[in-house]
Amino acid sequence: MNGITHRAHLFSLKLGFAFRDACLNHAYSKAKFSKDILAGITVGIIAIPLAMALAIASGVPPQYGLYTAIIAGIIIAFTGGSRLSISGPTAAFVVLLYPIAQQFGLAGLLLATFMSGIILVLMAVMRLGRLIQYIPESITLGFTAGIGVVIATLQLKDFFGLNITSMPEHYWQKISTLIEAMPSSHWPSLLVALVTLAVMLLWPKLKLPVPAHLPAVIIGSMLALWLNQHGMSIDTIGSRFHYTLADGTTGFGIPPVLPSFEWPWLQAGPNHAPLTVNLDLIQALLPSAFAIAMLGAIESLLCAVVLDGMTGKRHSANSELLGQGLGNIIAPFFGGIPATAAIARSAANVKSGGQTPIAAVIHGIVVLLALVALANILAYVPMSAMAALLLVVAWNMSEAHKAVHLLKTAPMSDVTVFLVCFGLTVMFDMVIAISVGIALAALLFMKDLAEMTRTRDISHDKRFVPEEFSHVVNDDVCVLRIDGPLFFAAADHVFAEIARLSHNKHTLILQLEGVTLLDAGGLAALTKLITTCQHNHTKLMICELQFQPLRTLARAKVLPIDGHLSFHANLIDALQQS
Repeated sequence: MNGITHRAHLFSLKLGFAFRDACLNHAYSKAKFSKDILAGITVGIIAIPLAMALAIASGVPPQYGLYTAIIAGIIIAFTGGSRLSISGPTAAFVVLLYPIAQQFGLAGLLLATFMSGIILVLMAVMRLGRLIQYIPESITLGFTAGIGVVIATLQLKDFFGLNITSMPEHYWQKISTLIEAMPSSHWPSLLVALVTLAVMLLWPKLKLPVPAHLPAVIIGSMLALWLNQHGMSIDTIGSRFHYTLADGTTGFGIPPVLPSFEWPWLQAGPNHAPLTVNLDLIQALLPSAFAIAMLGAIESLLCAVVLDGMTGKRHSANSELLGQGLGNIIAPFFGGIPATAAIARSAANVKSGGQTPIAAVIHGIVVLLALVALANILAYVPMSAMAALLLVVAWNMSEAHKAVHLLKTAPMSDVTVFLVCFGLTVMFDMVIAISVGIALAALLFMKDLAEMTRTRDISHDKRFVPEEFSHVVNDDVCVLRIDGPLFFAAADHVFAEIARLSHNKHTLILQLEGVTLLDAGGLAALTKLITTCQHNHTKLMICELQFQPLRTLARAKVLPIDGHLSFHANLIDALQQS
């Protein structure tokens, strides 16, 4: 079925699964190649301003975003498990990467990227690709909405052209700093930002095949160039960033050279000095590397699922994690920051007619050519236009319509998890938000699950106890049915209730047909009930055990006790022997 079976996509692990399946196992024709070229060129053009903007938002010069799209984009295309995913820098990472870049510099960010790649490969080898389905939507919506708010907040400085030398660490301090700096707004920068934003919002109404942000950035850049010629001093990539090449040549904007190999820790660290790799540094970066890996896994696999729905194909989840890991391991040696599959760019790839991973390779080559040939032109892109572009990216990423729908329709437990994840992402960071969100979601799920476990007295229920056995059930015989899982969160309460209902009974019959799970906590509570029944001289009869509870009892060596405990295939058999 489209190269992979229904279940196999959850467990398979093959290096380059998507490339082999699309280009080697099936005939790769000239027609497919033509479509891949057109799609790759389209997505490559889309990626150029986005890669630069996301690198700037992450706290590093714009060329490192381009390096990421080139190196990681091509490597992941060849080694991953989703045939039409386009990988590169994404907005989701900004909240994680900006603090790392501020504290550890570019060198620390690249080293954290390398470490996250190793974690992703380990996740693939451990076949953890299927675990994406266990993350509730309330968590993903919560942290993506929070990320959108944080990204938007970080863009206000350049959007309004505010005179702020550095932004504080905490969110409310950022807001306070922005408000205090508002009187220093630079109206020409704001004008460029508003024009760029207006084009971004109005262009889709024309229903042209050209993506909105491309004409928006071009028009914004032309306006900024005209204003700068009239002495307005609008900040651009060329005025904000500068570089020094290996031969000592200096310049402004983006260096027009290919990404070159360099050990990540030898890049500029704090105070522009290289880092010394030691255990303390690894320990300091490990939580961030783990968060980058987890977010990269979530976003790349969600993207793969979206593309499966658009194309009818199936991805290999573990193979995709492997490809993402290899991309993030290799890219930092060429200046690449964290990369993952980008849903918007990948969807554009599908809509542009992309057929195989070759389209993603073409996309990387287009970015590479732009880096070499258009670096001088890209230096004229105004920072306020980049800010406007990222405001739209932040809005799209927040998926506000889904968040509003969840708040209106979801159970209170899901709403609580969403609000907690959203608030923690904005106020603190995404690592805390996801950790607390998953823990809270698990606790609320266990609470809801425990409340589903019910005990019913069916002694006189003719649906379970036939008429001919009605004389067996009397004041000394109690027949109880349990429905729901008997796990640690529910078992103590359930068996305490059973002990109360069976008090002073000669025989207690438990029908466990509705019990699909018995864990260690449930086993301990059941053992306690058996002891209580023995002490009260109550005969306990258990019938209709499902496979998992039966296996648990067998492994625990819970055996019949003559005159006290017996097991029966069905309720009729238990009634006959009561």
